[in-house]
Amino acid sequence: MIMSESNRIPDAPVDPMFLERWSPRAIAPRAITDQMVRSLFEAVRWAPSCFNEQPWFFAYAVSESGRAKIADVLVPQNQVWAAKAPLLMIIFARKNFAHNDNANAWHAFDAGAAWMSLALQAHRLGLVSHAMGGFDPEKAYSALGVDKEKYVALAAVAVGYYGDPAALPEPLRQREAPAHRVAMAEKLLVIQ
Repeated sequence: MIMSESNRIPDAPVDPMFLERWSPRAIAPRAITDQMVRSLFEAVRWAPSCFNEQPWFFAYAVSESGRAKIADVLVPQNQVWAAKAPLLMIIFARKNFAHNDNANAWHAFDAGAAWMSLALQAHRLGLVSHAMGGFDPEKAYSALGVDKEKYVALAAVAVGYYGDPAALPEPLRQREAPAHRVAMAEKLLVIQ
């Protein structure tokens, strides 16, 4: 995998998995095992959530026909690379709590924790994952048969083995490197 050491230096000690994990677009069309898929979703299962509601709902596909359905809801610039991934999914979150049907203001926060669990487990398995906002939520509800009144579509995700960056179109190939991070001092407010 391409790693640019210059932009992956932490400001404080952290587990290397946080520096090593990134979101490439070069994903090989090589199949992943059923055990890997189960492992990814087991990691999701253990993510924290408000009231332990686990509001996330992952519509996923490993079959060619299923992946084509999910790829069809992606914007064209994501279809170019993500359609080749052996595992595609859309992350949804249940809008209301299951235990009382009140609105769950933390559904997206909790689904984000589930996504990060999946991303880190993918990294541990030697896979890469890339979450995308570039998809059509309206199309996702109808194409995947998910109730729009009950769930909100949050992100699309491609998972697989790292592929050959040369297979990407030129504009994407130029961007195929781990992104830098803003210094923590810019993202923290210390309250005295």
